[in-house]
Amino acid sequence: MKIAVVHDYADVFRRTPAFARLAGHEVVVCTEANPDPAHLVRAAGGCTALVLTQQRVALTRAMIAQLPDLRFIAQTGRNTDHLDLEACTERGIVVSVGRRSSSGPYSTTAELAWALILASLRHLPLEVERLRTGHWQATTGTRLFGRTLGVYAFGNIGAAVARVGRAFGMEVVCWGREASLARARDEGFAVASCREAFFAGADVLSLHLPLQPATRGLVTAADLALMKPDALLVNTSRAGIIEGGALTAALQRGRPGFAAVDVYEEEPVIGAAHPLLGLPNVLCTPHLGYAEQGTLEALYAVAVEQLLAFAAGAPCDVANPGAAGR
Repeated sequence: MKIAVVHDYADVFRRTPAFARLAGHEVVVCTEANPDPAHLVRAAGGCTALVLTQQRVALTRAMIAQLPDLRFIAQTGRNTDHLDLEACTERGIVVSVGRRSSSGPYSTTAELAWALILASLRHLPLEVERLRTGHWQATTGTRLFGRTLGVYAFGNIGAAVARVGRAFGMEVVCWGREASLARARDEGFAVASCREAFFAGADVLSLHLPLQPATRGLVTAADLALMKPDALLVNTSRAGIIEGGALTAALQRGRPGFAAVDVYEEEPVIGAAHPLLGLPNVLCTPHLGYAEQGTLEALYAVAVEQLLAFAAGAPCDVANPGAAGR
């Protein structure tokens, strides 16, 4: 079986212990961060199976039509919003998805959120660059103790971020759906009296909502305008939860005063082609939330298991069972 692994930016798949299990198959690994659909079609041309790394690339009906040999997709992670499942089913392409894991991207994304918070409040990128160019310290940081941390959505990631904030001595205030807030209360965290108070009161506000039709554009320009001029907004979830263009405009107006962002409307961002990268009051990282060796190895190990199951005629973790008999 010929297998293509696409958008494996750090070339992790070939270094994963599970890779050896595919010794009897031809595996092509593509590490290039290229958003052009034609790039994926070329990389997967002639392949029976395709391994997708999280949601790094969309697979549309038009692209599927250009892959006549494709019969199986191993989707690392459980989200399939970037896949045309209907088209896959019509073509008889079986799609297997990742499995739920409490040690998956939850802790690694929370870790990155805190890395961004600390780097932003202590001006680490600026001070590191100054020292490299022959200069000594020029800024004063902001301590966490006694400050207010706003956590929007108290799921696995938001809860982890909140617990660290409490350990730092921050006043943690939560907002989100009622089920989310009930969980926050159960852990002894405060809940904002209203949405307006949540945005207006936070010194650091961290977003942890999943991107769904109900959450797209949920954080509006009006919400951002309520934030303090010295507040920090952190987004390690999905760019689409913020109203289009609202964050760039808000930062230009100075409310919030700073943002730390790991996610973008269209990824990968190539050639610095994003308006946030031109602003001095934002720290941008290239979607590193789940990009950690152990996490990716675990995701790819499941994908290898799924590839072998498909090759043996017994696919597992199938998202579109209707494809199997076509």
